[in-house]
Amino acid sequence: MYAAISIIILLLHLVFILWVILGATFTGKRPRLAAIHLLSLIWGLLVEILPWTCPLTFAENWLEQRAGVTPYRGGFLLHYLDAMVYPNVPPIALTIAAVLVFAANVGIYWRRWMRPTRS
Repeated sequence: MYAAISIIILLLHLVFILWVILGATFTGKRPRLAAIHLLSLIWGLLVEILPWTCPLTFAENWLEQRAGVTPYRGGFLLHYLDAMVYPNVPPIALTIAAVLVFAANVGIYWRRWMRPTRS
């Protein structure tokens, strides 16, 4: 049971990361959704640049430990990218990527808000 729930948390984590990366493209003219995305974007950046651990990582590790699996150490992105996609990714590369994702999303919002509204 714990293993199944940890997989659900893992998938939720992936969905949240995709939301942080691509959310500005989905918010359109929905200011409440844009506000939620901006808060998510700020949270994602802070988790990457500060020595914070995401609550989803805590939950996943706790569930894995209860399921008898050795939980990973460090951040979610570093663990899974290192293991699956990009071996030996230095943490600074992830921090730089987080800053670039943040800047790209803010750029999308800036362009959207600065564009003159059509009557």
